[in-house]
Amino acid sequence: MQPNRGGPRVNSAITAAAIRLIDERGANVGVVPREKALIMADEAGLDLVEISPQADPPVCKILDYGKFKYEAQKKRAVARKKQKVTEVKEIKLRPNINSHDYEVKMRSMVKFLGEGDKVKVTLRFRGREMTHTELGMKVLDRVRDDLEELAKVEQRPKMEGRQMTMVISPR
Repeated sequence: MQPNRGGPRVNSAITAAAIRLIDERGANVGVVPREKALIMADEAGLDLVEISPQADPPVCKILDYGKFKYEAQKKRAVARKKQKVTEVKEIKLRPNINSHDYEVKMRSMVKFLGEGDKVKVTLRFRGREMTHTELGMKVLDRVRDDLEELAKVEQRPKMEGRQMTMVISPR
């Protein structure tokens, strides 16, 4: 049985003359010639698999290679299932936002942060509002203060054209 690319070497693919052998019960047999290890694996009806090729001498184990591959695949699937991809959610505000509208937006931000996502708060200025960017800064400061215990500021507020943005991430 030949291993797939990138996998461990199996049976006759093992090149080292002497190997450190672990039998099918998990007991350390010691350093043995490769041929003797192959005979022992054949007698057990299992495969000789190179577990640690960089060791000196390489460590090999007698086991069922098909089962070994299947269990490794299951471990990778479980690890992939557990990982969380963080998204950046965007909330758009205006400098003279109404208090009720602000509360609705805050509830959304709290929900996003609770799910582990980052939030990009965008404040858009229209027309003459550009002359009063300090009002926008006050709104972003209020957002930061209201979310103090839930989030930390990842990117300080900065102007980009006609909008001011700030990125916050969960603590």
